[in-house]
Amino acid sequence: MLEGLPPNNAAHVARLRTDEATARAIADIIVETFDPADTAAAAFEEKISTETWNSGPWIVEVYFGQAPDEDSVRALVAVAAGDDAAQALEFGRVAQRDWVASALEGLSAVRAGRFLVHGSHDRDRVRSNDIALEIEAALAFGTGHHGTTRGCLTFIDSICKQRRPQRILDVGTGTGVLAIAAAKLLKQFVWAGDIDPVSVAAAASNARLNGAGAWLKPVTAKGVSHPALQAGAPYDLILANILARPLRQLAPSLARLAAPGGDIVLSGLLARDAPGVLAAYRAQGFTLARRLELDGWVSLLLKRGGAAARAGLD
Repeated sequence: MLEGLPPNNAAHVARLRTDEATARAIADIIVETFDPADTAAAAFEEKISTETWNSGPWIVEVYFGQAPDEDSVRALVAVAAGDDAAQALEFGRVAQRDWVASALEGLSAVRAGRFLVHGSHDRDRVRSNDIALEIEAALAFGTGHHGTTRGCLTFIDSICKQRRPQRILDVGTGTGVLAIAAAKLLKQFVWAGDIDPVSVAAAASNARLNGAGAWLKPVTAKGVSHPALQAGAPYDLILANILARPLRQLAPSLARLAAPGGDIVLSGLLARDAPGVLAAYRAQGFTLARRLELDGWVSLLLKRGGAAARAGLD
């Protein structure tokens, strides 16, 4: 799942200083329109005031792996945010530097249930009862700081307090943070795949770094098409932190791999996306068990069959 970091080998960027609603609208239409392996967008507040907590100017940045068609991008932005925003968009080149390390520089450790996601500079933050996940800068996505990842980690922690899933699949694993979390918590093998081979390499490297190399052997796969992922079924816990459109498209495939009574955790959703995704999975026999919203992003916990929807999180 993209977390607002530039795509692999990003060389071009478009940037706009604007209000929150416009920034979010532009970022949303970019991630829904472009291939996430080539283009990524981030919307964030320029400077947060801890004195007044008033919202100030926002920045939206769009990173491209290849030189963009500026006219086409402006036309797309005009659809989402109007002509003024489209014309004010500034295009440029990304400076030659280690942009991933720069993007992650200064990120603090993040807690989600029993998990602590941190970089090497925050190893001293790990407590004796933490399940530590050390995720370093890499040419892949998933640092734990995004609301989607934290939502999934919170669900994993909650599920594993109630039962012990035996067969787990992580679709679109990115840096492997969710798969590593499940593997370390349960001390067992987790099946994982990603469409991007760079992400697969990063996930494998992070698994070794976190002492989970024996439990995680990610594969390059479009969706769940890889024989290794098919062979692991039926899964009683499936994790998919990607985007709304591929989540809807994957509903029949994930349903075929899910065990009776199994859980599916879905994330990468804006609030407006959740009803459509939920409808796709209800059509496959799943019901909503829990819904969690963090930083404007929604994570869903679905169960195959079972009782009617319950609000909140235990």
